[in-house]
Amino acid sequence: MTHAHDRLDDEDTELDEEEAEQVEAVRPPDLNQESNRSATRLELFFDLAFVLFVARCADVLAKDESWHGALVFAAVLTVGWWAWASTTLYANRFDTDDAVFRLLTLAAMAGVVAMAAAVDKIDGPAGRWFALGYVVIRVALIAGYARAWRHVPEARSTVRLYLIGHSLGAGIWLISLAVPTPARYWLWGAGVLVDVVWPTAAARLKDAVPLHLEHLPERFGLFVILVLGESVAAVVTGVHDGGWKAAVLVVAALALVVAAALWWIYFDLSGGAAKRRLVKEGEEVTKHGVHDFYVYVHLPLAVSLAAVAVGLEHAVLHGADPHLAGGTRWVLGIATAGYLLSAAVMQAQLGHQVRGTLLWPGAGVPLVLVIVLLGLSPVATVGLLAAVLVGGVLAGFQLHRAGEVRTAKV
Repeated sequence: MTHAHDRLDDEDTELDEEEAEQVEAVRPPDLNQESNRSATRLELFFDLAFVLFVARCADVLAKDESWHGALVFAAVLTVGWWAWASTTLYANRFDTDDAVFRLLTLAAMAGVVAMAAAVDKIDGPAGRWFALGYVVIRVALIAGYARAWRHVPEARSTVRLYLIGHSLGAGIWLISLAVPTPARYWLWGAGVLVDVVWPTAAARLKDAVPLHLEHLPERFGLFVILVLGESVAAVVTGVHDGGWKAAVLVVAALALVVAAALWWIYFDLSGGAAKRRLVKEGEEVTKHGVHDFYVYVHLPLAVSLAAVAVGLEHAVLHGADPHLAGGTRWVLGIATAGYLLSAAVMQAQLGHQVRGTLLWPGAGVPLVLVIVLLGLSPVATVGLLAAVLVGGVLAGFQLHRAGEVRTAKV
């Protein structure tokens, strides 16, 4: 018995040593090509910072539902979305989960926190902290690509373009610290544009490094979940601040139906059609730049979803009012229509089935806009939106059964 205990203790010690090595070892980057790869715990932890960032961006729109507020909201969220997407693209190819990678990811996470804290005051001194947060994310990413350049020779032609783009973008954002507003904002836009364009050229290389096409849709699906969570949080806030009135509760229930339908449309229809193309064609999508389209179409999708949350919160909060305020109606209507349009474009382009897409979600775009034009009460407006979206989900199922939409599970 004593010998058995000793053997067990020795095995436990060996396992503890192996786990410690897995966490603490410094392993050089390598191409992630293993099958059945899923999101890591570190990636999920990193996403938590973006939950806060998206919520803070939504607060910007909630305080100003004018066109100016909408433009500021969309611009700021675009910056944050690209910060998330670019770090995700690096991790998709080169995540070794070693100590260096973890430290770089946590440093980038600190940059996201700084951006989130300053997002509603970028027109003041806090704007410099917003810029510094973005630069920190770029520097962490540049350091990661520098490691990949050194240790993965076959990836150097691809890595070179990412290094150029991210370095130029970081440099422009650093320069913006010394420039007053509004010129600073133009530099921010230029920096993000440069940051985006150079990496896009990587898909045109003959020896382009492929992305992991099972991991990619999982990560972007998780980001969609993250943004959809804002709609659920919006319902909670609306009910709380609305005083639990009967009409408020009715709108809240309908708002949850809207959120659930939006989730269903992405994960069982449009997002599933896109994933099917990525997985079916494999490396061919990298050669033709299809994955770039997949990545970038998620930007209007995410911005629209975040705006839907703002519209739902105000609709629930003012559920007892006879008419929904004009600003809230247009935020809710345009955001929902924007989401459906983005989903339709993704489904048509990546699913190669235009007719089914025009039937749904394409037909939902004008229907949603007509609803907000009617100027109805919050109950009626959200109720009609819920009816259209649920009807769209049912139509999507019929289209799938008829072969008009082919999907893979996201």
